[in-house]
Amino acid sequence: MKQYFFLSLLLIAASCKQQAKETNEETETATAEKQEMAMAKYPGALSKVFDAHGGLELWKRQRTLQYDMPTKSATETHTVDLYNRKDRIATKKFTMGFDGKQPWLLDASNQYEGNVEFYHNLMFYFYAMPFVLADDGIVYGDTEDLVFDGESYPGVRISYNAGIGTTPKDEYFIHFDSKTHQMAWLGYTVTYRSGEKSDNVKWIRYNDWRNVNGLVLPQSMTWYDYEGRTIKDAKSTRSFENISLKETSMPASFYTKPPDAVYWEKPSEE
Repeated sequence: MKQYFFLSLLLIAASCKQQAKETNEETETATAEKQEMAMAKYPGALSKVFDAHGGLELWKRQRTLQYDMPTKSATETHTVDLYNRKDRIATKKFTMGFDGKQPWLLDASNQYEGNVEFYHNLMFYFYAMPFVLADDGIVYGDTEDLVFDGESYPGVRISYNAGIGTTPKDEYFIHFDSKTHQMAWLGYTVTYRSGEKSDNVKWIRYNDWRNVNGLVLPQSMTWYDYEGRTIKDAKSTRSFENISLKETSMPASFYTKPPDAVYWEKPSEE
């Protein structure tokens, strides 16, 4: 009788183990299919660029990006929530941010002379390339190769659906190394002030990378002089220090407008 009892237990255990294995395999298959469907909406070349930089799956697990950016006047510490895109830029002279609805500025000595609405997330979008090119509302298209120093860099053209972001008429052109698929150049237009499409494409070179938690992010980026798609001499470089990525979020209060700050209002054009 005991032998039959133990045999039954073994059969039940084996059956449970097999069911668990099948369930795990089904879950893994469903996850893989879901990831394939998600990647299918991107051009194949752009998907390879994402993979060359650590992959979208790993990027999407990150919640908080932070880095220091030295400038001529002060070092800026940029912090961004990668889920809701709230942000904060802190310096010794002023602090600005975006609370999810409106940009704000804390500047008791009136030292900041720029446009907070335009600037609060500007460097983040340059810095978080190519991953921000997976955002919703993007239209992907073809573009001719960019040639620099005799080497051709294939590319993808990026435009936006109406109503996406502050400047939906902006365009981007991401160009990458044909062998490694690592990002090499970014072309972009600026339509903030005019609101009209522009064919004046500015160019940034990306060739200084750092591995941060498995993701390949820039340590610096260099703007170049240009004539159309002819790239000339290097003009200026931005460096990034103390780069960190975390899978946890900052407290909600971190991005909230401080009591002494003011919500930004677009200056009158009179």
